[in-house]
Amino acid sequence: MSSMTPAPQRPDDPGDPRVYFAAERTLLAWVRTGLAMMGFGFVVARFGTFLSMVSYQQHLPPPKQTGISLAVGVTLVLLGVAVNLLSAVNHWRTIRRLKQGLPIQLRPFSLGSIVALLLVLIGFLMAAYLLVGLNSGNFTKA
Repeated sequence: MSSMTPAPQRPDDPGDPRVYFAAERTLLAWVRTGLAMMGFGFVVARFGTFLSMVSYQQHLPPPKQTGISLAVGVTLVLLGVAVNLLSAVNHWRTIRRLKQGLPIQLRPFSLGSIVALLLVLIGFLMAAYLLVGLNSGNFTKA
């Protein structure tokens, strides 16, 4: 007597719903990453305004305006937008390939590695700016 239950699906089978759920979880993780980058970019962009308010309340001369916090903040916001856009496109391509029965296409440079390298670059630039700013006396009490 044969059993009428279907054979279990392999986890890497494109028809397995777990594959689609994994793709959805990956998309949502990238969306959270993009939103966090945009939020942090907003905070960085407004940091110059915060420093001006603090110096005003402490009766200190206003800090020198370099605009670096605005530039870095806007860069982070735009990077967050790009991450959300690219993750949506990548998700759409992945789902399309799965529906066609094709394997998921892996690239030598993933979105994660590109974002990580860009954030390393921004981090080094910010560290250099802070070191130069601290050594040049921009943050002292005049």
